[in-house]
Amino acid sequence: MNILLPLEGFFLLIVTGIIIYLLTPRRYQTTDSVANSYDEWTQDGILEFYWGEHIHLGHYGLPPRRKDFLQAKADFVHEMVKWGGLDKLPSNTTVLDVGCGIGGSSRILAKDYGFSVTGITISPQQVKRAQELTSPDVNAKFQVDNALSLSFPDNSFDVVWTVEAGPHMEDKALFARELMRVLKPNGILVVADWNQRDDRTIPLNWWEKPVMKQLLDQWSHPAFSSIEGFAELLVATGLTQGEVITDDWTVQTLPSWLDSIWQGIAKPAGLIKFGVSGFIKSVREIPTILLMRLAFGTGLCRFGMFKAVKK
Repeated sequence: MNILLPLEGFFLLIVTGIIIYLLTPRRYQTTDSVANSYDEWTQDGILEFYWGEHIHLGHYGLPPRRKDFLQAKADFVHEMVKWGGLDKLPSNTTVLDVGCGIGGSSRILAKDYGFSVTGITISPQQVKRAQELTSPDVNAKFQVDNALSLSFPDNSFDVVWTVEAGPHMEDKALFARELMRVLKPNGILVVADWNQRDDRTIPLNWWEKPVMKQLLDQWSHPAFSSIEGFAELLVATGLTQGEVITDDWTVQTLPSWLDSIWQGIAKPAGLIKFGVSGFIKSVREIPTILLMRLAFGTGLCRFGMFKAVKK
């Protein structure tokens, strides 16, 4: 009985979310709404309550194993550090965290690895919250900036780090160039991102096209790059040294989607904390999360990792 009741609640949550989704208009249609939508989610605290300090997927190992949702997110940062070879860098390394959210990754990079971190986001409320969560003894600072027009001069950072920011970028080629531009010579770029299957090889079929349209419309994504396509854009900047290394972490991150929905059952206090309006706002995202799980589970989408070294 103890198992059945949470499962019944889980499925009830999903059904409720689908109903609300169908009855309400699409909200995030243009990239102009990215800052506003992140401002709203940060200000009301709903996203932080359920997702913690990290607004990105978790790493569950290979093969995946059961983990605490928030621990998996912190583990993701450490796994990305190791994958990029950043754990071999000295403690005075300067890092730019592009699309830093409320600073979860930035704080780990600063506290656990001794890096000097600058986090940027397009959302003023995220900057404010990141500053509130960061103690003065942590070498991490935050500011509002646009990833397509970074305010830093050429050759500014030893490392550029970005997690799940790329889908919001209208101009992927410009995004790639800005990431490489602000790197110092021999500096390391490490990117983790949601990607679409390379449709130049296998075009999207009859059901994949509407699913992708919903994923793009619902969360202010102009387009997803493919892993192959974004690697090509990095090379096309003319700033990379040797090949761009890529990897696919779809399997390692896949449990995050259903785990994120389960938080509504695991943290029922959210209904009291945020009220009916907060409940509706949160539950309305469930169908998009389910579509994300479908897309990543079937190969329509892939979780791409990228490492490039600047000339």
